[in-house]
Amino acid sequence: MLFAAAVLLPPRFTPQRVRYDRRYRTLDKYRFIVGFLAIPLAFYGLFVISPFLQAIYYSFTDWSGGPVANFIGFDNYVKMWNDERFWDSTVTSVTLLVVAPVVTLVLGMFFAYMITAGGRHRKGQAVSGVAGSSLYKVVYFFPQVLSVAIIAVIWGRVFNTNSGLLNGSLDLVGIDGPAWLGGEYSWALIAMLTVLSWSFVGFYVVLFSAAMGSIPRDIYEAALLDGAGRSRTFFGVTLPLIWDTVRTGWIYMGIQALDSFAIVLVMMPKHVLKVTPVFLYERFQEGQYGYATSIGVVLLVLSVVFSLIIMRVGSRDRIEF
Repeated sequence: MLFAAAVLLPPRFTPQRVRYDRRYRTLDKYRFIVGFLAIPLAFYGLFVISPFLQAIYYSFTDWSGGPVANFIGFDNYVKMWNDERFWDSTVTSVTLLVVAPVVTLVLGMFFAYMITAGGRHRKGQAVSGVAGSSLYKVVYFFPQVLSVAIIAVIWGRVFNTNSGLLNGSLDLVGIDGPAWLGGEYSWALIAMLTVLSWSFVGFYVVLFSAAMGSIPRDIYEAALLDGAGRSRTFFGVTLPLIWDTVRTGWIYMGIQALDSFAIVLVMMPKHVLKVTPVFLYERFQEGQYGYATSIGVVLLVLSVVFSLIIMRVGSRDRIEF
């Protein structure tokens, strides 16, 4: 039958010609994709992948900034393993990596839920945000338009032990405020977590508000008809439907907490709180470029491991709506 069709049909409709046309269209499609992505991928490889590979190479050398970099194997990593200053800074960075995303994302989800679905029931609207929700979005997002250095300077003045706004307010009610930035490690860590959360919570309010706004109102109305309160609606409806956004935000905030370089460098005295990026920066100042790049490689590994853990632990069946 196939032979008969090949005989009766015109040459351009033969099965061989059809297979050839399909193969040509597939090849043409891949040519278009490769041609479209070639230049962006080349730039990405040159300006992103290449520096990573160079850093990994220099981490195995004794490079001190000169034209010569002698290969020394794992000596920099052995030195790092025995360096107590590195471990002290890493403990602080890991603490921020674990705690800061939890605090920031919880606040971001709470504010976003109140803005999107936490208001009183209005006429004709079963689900609505609190009054003035549009203004709150602008207020929460405002820290995102400020430079990190400016944020560090402002909060440094707020947490100043002698003339700071916070301790001055506590003095008015008869409470002696602690030395936030010049005393115990725990107070400095609390101050650092406060600044990190304040800096980034507005971004997550906008992010989670957009995710919650995409949820059909019919789902909320059905939950209300079933007698679900705000708490049950949030944990039973809202959170499962925006879980992919929460997981992505968790990874992003963890990387931001791990890279809290500018805030610590500007706001914190050197002897109080030190994170791994600041420790790396000080090694660069000392001319230990090979050792510093090995610390950078460890930061890269920490970021990748953290991202993989969150992707693995936070994985669940995708809910379509």
